[in-house]
Amino acid sequence: MKPKAKIKDIFVADISFEATEEDLHKLFSVCGTVRSIHMLTDPKNGNFKGIAFIRMATEAENRDAINMLDGTRLIDRCINVSAAKSKEEMNADSDVVEIPERRSRRKRVPKGRKKVR
Repeated sequence: MKPKAKIKDIFVADISFEATEEDLHKLFSVCGTVRSIHMLTDPKNGNFKGIAFIRMATEAENRDAINMLDGTRLIDRCINVSAAKSKEEMNADSDVVEIPERRSRRKRVPKGRKKVR
């Protein structure tokens, strides 16, 4: 039997764009000590994307936060709380299918017209 993977970070989605780091800290501190909060922003314009990664002090607090806060209403939205996936897990879970490159085709000229070079 495979041992359960340790939860390092918590992934939080569907966060209100009006939420602040302090709002998230208050909410997650109900489950224990919040070590860090990283709210993702758009690199082009700096606007909050509605997604955050949160790290709690212990793995037990991580599990409690996931179990207790998933679906909780924060400001005007119900947030989704889950264990964050590693990059390897993200790549393995993706359903991306590689599309082979198309060969270039010559442009067809309709009948009755001459090719212009």
